[in-house]
Amino acid sequence: MPTNKRRERFVQSGYTLFEIMLVLGIIAVLVGSAIYMLVGNIDVAKEQRVNSDIEAISMQLRTYEMLNYRMPTTEQGLKALVTQPSTEPRPRRWKQLMKSVPIDPWGAEYVYRNPGKKNPSGFDIYSLGPDGKESDDDVGK
Repeated sequence: MPTNKRRERFVQSGYTLFEIMLVLGIIAVLVGSAIYMLVGNIDVAKEQRVNSDIEAISMQLRTYEMLNYRMPTTEQGLKALVTQPSTEPRPRRWKQLMKSVPIDPWGAEYVYRNPGKKNPSGFDIYSLGPDGKESDDDVGK
């Protein structure tokens, strides 16, 4: 009789395949919902990066202006911060202010205009955003 009880206890210990699959299903739903909730945070992080990039670029543009008494033209663009412009007006005291032209989080170059459309007395710098087209959803306008 004692061996029968041992066998009974051994048979009843452990989990069934259904119980394991149920737990795995619950874990999959939780992980999926967490990923879904994080997707919105990635977009917010990209917009924050654009804003900080624009601040850094603006500071370098102001340094360029202090050295050369004018901002780069729209045609010269942000490349004027990396390589000396060969078009007029040529800067007198040019210095390399950035190692490379920054790229936005979506893989495109920032748009630079001088004079700006939004700021006619200054310059505009912004990212075209995830759609890559000029529209009302551009970041940094």
